[in-house]
Amino acid sequence: MINSSQNIDSKTYQQMRAYVIDHIDAEEALKMSLKALETTLSVLVNDVATEFKLFLNGFEQRSLVREIADDMVRLGPIQPLMDDPEVSDVLINGIDQVLIERKGKLEKTHYRFRDYNHLLNLAQRIASAVGRRVDESSPMVDARLSDGSRVNIVIPPLSLNGICISIRKFTREIMDFEVYQSLGCLTGEMAEFLKLSARARLNILVSGGTGAGKTTLLNALSQHISPDERILTIEDAAELRLDQSFLVRLETRPASVEGTGEVTQRDLVRNALRMRPDRIILGEVRGAEAFDMLQAMNTGHDGSLSTIHANSPEDALLRLENMLNMGAQSMSSSLIRRQLASALDLLIQIERDIHGQRRITNVSEICPSDDFGVVCRDLFFYHRSRGGGEFRRTDHIPDFAQKMLAAGVHEQYLEVLNIAIN
Repeated sequence: MINSSQNIDSKTYQQMRAYVIDHIDAEEALKMSLKALETTLSVLVNDVATEFKLFLNGFEQRSLVREIADDMVRLGPIQPLMDDPEVSDVLINGIDQVLIERKGKLEKTHYRFRDYNHLLNLAQRIASAVGRRVDESSPMVDARLSDGSRVNIVIPPLSLNGICISIRKFTREIMDFEVYQSLGCLTGEMAEFLKLSARARLNILVSGGTGAGKTTLLNALSQHISPDERILTIEDAAELRLDQSFLVRLETRPASVEGTGEVTQRDLVRNALRMRPDRIILGEVRGAEAFDMLQAMNTGHDGSLSTIHANSPEDALLRLENMLNMGAQSMSSSLIRRQLASALDLLIQIERDIHGQRRITNVSEICPSDDFGVVCRDLFFYHRSRGGGEFRRTDHIPDFAQKMLAAGVHEQYLEVLNIAIN
């Protein structure tokens, strides 16, 4: 960084930086391309260096220009982290602690902010870009960057660490099942079965903990949806990457500062049913919208996909049942369980272990139980042992034959699961 150069003391550096910013129109800067802005800033940096009678070498000049440009129109000192394709999360805990997640593990970086106002300015620019504000009266904000990355901001007095910003980067690369297999996340047999399940319009729920890779897996499944189907996606923050031609993307809207104008996932699910969808993909089910989603699955919208935050298949079903109770207060628990068992076909559990390794631990059929409940019956599971673990196929035969026949993939289905033909 230029302010650590032996040629320029910190006070002089700040004066130079202030001079440059004072001599450029901030609104005009926002309209410029990054290259044009850096060219303009470079001229100003030359001018200020002459005025201060300082010699800046090429590296120092480029560093100052890049830092000012990043502060004005990008994400300040963390921009290099946003540009790094290996970084999946950027976590700011006050002005002097910036963490990243790389390959599933947290790392502390050397990046920091100059002072509280420097970080506050970044938080306010992010919030204002989506028509929100962040201050003491509105100290929590969810936002989305122009590249699709998801941002959460918490400021004092709620945060005792100072301003905290959490960024989940939006990746433009879509993992397919071949990549999953090469990384040891699943076997080839499991990959083929999941491809067939998406093609055959099974209703699929992906379950996992924070950062396990639920949305990434949902993207992989979506690649095997027929291109002639009309798909509606519903998300709090748009993260899904679908390439189908007949795609409609819907996104929730938070309430304004005055508390009006909120559009929830439940509102969007209900409206989606009036838009003639072939499939509905709900980014993450969190509340009462679960009831409307299952109603859709039970009324002809097969092939719907969603995710849920849970650490095991059993936990996922329990959480989903609680959400259904929120949306259908007049229905008995046994009726809710029966509806859940009839609507959902498949549950996929994905995890990230302490070493950052992601893997699919369970692929399970969701079935009604004898006591009018609902259970998960594993088709594949990850068996742990002292030496590590291995993926195994159970002897359970699922009841997916009719959907596989309708999709024209019945023979492949029998072969993948090693089911004898009667």
